[in-house]
Amino acid sequence: MLSRTAESLFWTARYIERADTLARNLEVAYRMSLVPNTSAGNRSEWQSILSTSNLLEDFNAEYSEVNQANIEHFLIYSHSNPSSIRNCIRAARNSGKEVRIALTSDVWSALNQAYIEFKKFEKSPEEIDLPTICDWVKRQTATVQGSFQGNQLRLDGYDFYNMGTYIERADNTARLLDIKYYVLLPTIDMVGGSVDSYQWTTLLRALSSYRSYYWIYGGDYSADRIADFLVLNSACPRSLKFCITQVAHHLDMLCSNYGRYSDAQMLALKLRDELGTISIAKIVDEGLHEFLQSFISSNNQLTEKISQSFLFGVQ
Repeated sequence: MLSRTAESLFWTARYIERADTLARNLEVAYRMSLVPNTSAGNRSEWQSILSTSNLLEDFNAEYSEVNQANIEHFLIYSHSNPSSIRNCIRAARNSGKEVRIALTSDVWSALNQAYIEFKKFEKSPEEIDLPTICDWVKRQTATVQGSFQGNQLRLDGYDFYNMGTYIERADNTARLLDIKYYVLLPTIDMVGGSVDSYQWTTLLRALSSYRSYYWIYGGDYSADRIADFLVLNSACPRSLKFCITQVAHHLDMLCSNYGRYSDAQMLALKLRDELGTISIAKIVDEGLHEFLQSFISSNNQLTEKISQSFLFGVQ
């Protein structure tokens, strides 16, 4: 497969996953803002999305006030924010268009339909409330992902697309967990209270993991157990361990097909082994925020290794 084709598939998946996560982040902030919970009031929930996504500086350059309306517009409709839902859907569709021959007609149709429908929303954004647009984004991204998983040939393009999905999902899960653990609850006296429990369960619902969590842990919605579920549980499709295991698997498939190992594969295996041997107790003792920040950095390094190993950017 041409490196250009592999790169386009990789980034098509990343942009679709990023749009889905942005919708989930906004949903978390919206639900949490209904219950004032920090000294900063409802404002902190919205600003936390910008902080953990490294978008606060870009936002401040465009808007004079941090409030719900401005953040919604910046994260959903902004032309200048490359990670807005608008730009993610557009970028995913453009990347898919470059490699239409490598995608099934169902996948391309789903990408194109999402692009066309969102253009209609842009004409009158004030008529669409936040829960509605979040639900729409999640449905559209699920349609794209379902079309790909249900119809795509299991060749190297399948591996590159799935690597993009899980690299992005791992990054997003780590950042979303960090929103809750580090930004939204800065005062120790609130830990374990009703507001704290509400925030944790809202986080699980935003990740579509509330019922899955209950099947495994029952009704114990403690911070440590939820962190364990989203970091180390190998059955949770949004956990860091699951995502890195999937990336390592698809790199193994590619390296087997191409007949050589890569630096990306070695790093993925290292990260997989680290997540397989550490306990949540150790992570919490040493600092969950610090662990998540370290993981995000390692995940970014893995993206760089994938780009180098498969010559992304080489025309």
